[in-house]
Amino acid sequence: MSVGHRVSTDRQLARLLQIGVVLEEVVEVRAARHYETLSPDERDADIEELLAEAREESADHRERLEALVDRLDADPVPLSEVEALVEAHYAQTRPEDFDGILYDQLNGEETAYKFYDDLIEAIESNDATFGLDREELLDTLKEIREEEAEGVEEVAAVMEARE
Repeated sequence: MSVGHRVSTDRQLARLLQIGVVLEEVVEVRAARHYETLSPDERDADIEELLAEAREESADHRERLEALVDRLDADPVPLSEVEALVEAHYAQTRPEDFDGILYDQLNGEETAYKFYDDLIEAIESNDATFGLDREELLDTLKEIREEEAEGVEEVAAVMEARE
């Protein structure tokens, strides 16, 4: 199931929210790994702050999404199935140089933004009733999408400052 499909059941919504959880885990883990791979010469306050904020933001998003899934009246999809789906559709190769790390971080932020944008559109395109308050659901997803957009801007600003 892709986000492009109509979201009309709690199970479909739960699965898509679980995909968001896994995407956030990927961004969180990759941000931590990126910082660990930087040489001491490449580490600076801007990069350290950018990657720390990315980890914290992704952890917050993951927790918010998990809370929504927990409130849905749906059997969750096995995590291994969701992880395989994310791996198949959103996997990236590991960057080996400093610029690659920034591009990878930018790609992660953009991917998450696009995912939430598509999910919001899929929910808004129908009048399905879910086991969650529709406005609360959309407000949460829009807040997360906005934070992802800010993340894209922050990474782009660091990249531009390094040129």
